Amino acid sequence: MTAPDAQYFDKWYSDLGRSPAHEEIAIQALGLPPRLESTSLLSWDGIADLVEAIGVGPGDVLVDLACGRGGYGLEIAHRTGASLIGVDFSAIAIERARQKADGSADFRVGELTATGLPDGLARAVVCIDAMQFADPYEDGIGECRRILAPGGRLALTGWEPLEPGDEGLPPRMRRDIAAALQAAGFRDVRVWHMPAWREAERRHWDLAVDLDPNGDPALESLHSEGNRTLPWLDRSRRVLAVGVAPPSS
Repeated sequence: MTAPDAQYFDKWYSDLGRSPAHEEIAIQALGLPPRLESTSLLSWDGIADLVEAIGVGPGDVLVDLACGRGGYGLEIAHRTGASLIGVDFSAIAIERARQKADGSADFRVGELTATGLPDGLARAVVCIDAMQFADPYEDGIGECRRILAPGGRLALTGWEPLEPGDEGLPPRMRRDIAAALQAAGFRDVRVWHMPAWREAERRHWDLAVDLDPNGDPALESLHSEGNRTLPWLDRSRRVLAVGVAPPSS
């Protein structure tokens, strides 16, 4: 199956902007405040885990790769004082992120594999529930390493199979993230299983499959994705992966 492209996500984000009911599901399932416009499955408590993992502070450059409407990156920057740059290939999402930021962050159109950012710019890069869409995946990981300063941290959230190579999972969910980070030269790679994140995700999909879309395109998409996702959910684990960029040679 071909990964969704920018045109697909432009429509998806446009539909989200007209669907208060979709936002309510994220608020209820993930514990997010209404001001944080989610476009992934990271819970409110999960943001604290991510902040701890990346270890940024005031003045550090943080890149939120595949930032969507910017909600998570803006929250992390607010908590840490980091200078935020958000990158996403959807111009619709970036426009909304700029509106929400009101000049407090830099949001740009770019690709997972080609951000357009300078080498060694960032102290940390986060990519929340999105790296599996990089094509090829290895180039997305490589782009993160390129834009990180020596000693900077990459934090990915996503999924791994409980059983390696499980063909019952979508191909993009079968990856060994630690192996991919190590192959790209990252050091001190660690991957944590996050069961509390999984329970929040399950609440989200349970609500999705139980809802009546009633002609709302955003809810129709959510309902359909929930029905596709729940059958394989227990064959995967929810993870946070962190790697450190090597020192300069």
